[in-house]
Amino acid sequence: MSHKAGFVNIIGNPNVGKSTLMNAFIGEKLSIITSKAQTTRHRILGIVNGDDFQVVVSDTPGIIKPAYEMQESMMQFVKSAFEDADVLLYMVEIGEKELKDEAFFKRIIHSEIPVLLLLNKIDQSNQEQLEEQVALWKEKVPNAEIFPLSALQNFNVKEVFDRIIELLPECPPYYPKDTLTDKPERFFVNENIREKILLNYDKEIPYAVEVETEEFLEDDTIIRIRSLIMVERETQKGILIGHKGAALKKVGMQARADLEKFFGKQIHLELFVKVSKDWRSNSFQLRRLGYNTK
Repeated sequence: MSHKAGFVNIIGNPNVGKSTLMNAFIGEKLSIITSKAQTTRHRILGIVNGDDFQVVVSDTPGIIKPAYEMQESMMQFVKSAFEDADVLLYMVEIGEKELKDEAFFKRIIHSEIPVLLLLNKIDQSNQEQLEEQVALWKEKVPNAEIFPLSALQNFNVKEVFDRIIELLPECPPYYPKDTLTDKPERFFVNENIREKILLNYDKEIPYAVEVETEEFLEDDTIIRIRSLIMVERETQKGILIGHKGAALKKVGMQARADLEKFFGKQIHLELFVKVSKDWRSNSFQLRRLGYNTK
């Protein structure tokens, strides 16, 4: 029996629903999801295995114009998505008219690999608007197959996935068949805590935060986790902790509940906050935290 395998990379502007789609493909919550821009900072691989296929789905940061070194690194993750893709998913939402970076857009319309343009959030539109948007994108990206869908409502997701499998080359699997992702457990702990911070704090706080898990000790019934939350200013540390530690305690309780579902075990989670001045523009810190820097 022949076997298909390949890399399917999702790109698009922030907040178009890339992470929601990836999680729908995988059937697990691998990518964190919030309504805030720049939720995804790294390139995350999720792996879907069937008897005769392996789809390696890549969720990348939303395309932005970088303002500091961490954002430059985020855009390096997006650029890498063009280099190894067997199928490119260009995701837009109803009402959107352009990509925020013209150079990326030119690469899409001149791509030699198959491009599926996914018009997301159609549950928020009507038939007339949908037809207008399909016509607009057919003209803008003539090399793409267009699929209207709702990643959140799981509408047309299976049809897109079936088309992806048809387009994949014949190839042995890239990863062992029981592999779900390329990221270690600590990565998902960090991302889960960061998601709760994005959901609970406003303004600059979520963007000035990075999470690093220093201890992950697992036995048969419990996982003991110690994680450090890094901020750039003393004032941010105070806001993050809150009055008598109440705000940080809320983040810890929400993260622990999610992590217990994810790992299927009891979680003991300790959170600490540390100031690391201007870490988002510090090449050494960024490399240590897994970002690509020049």
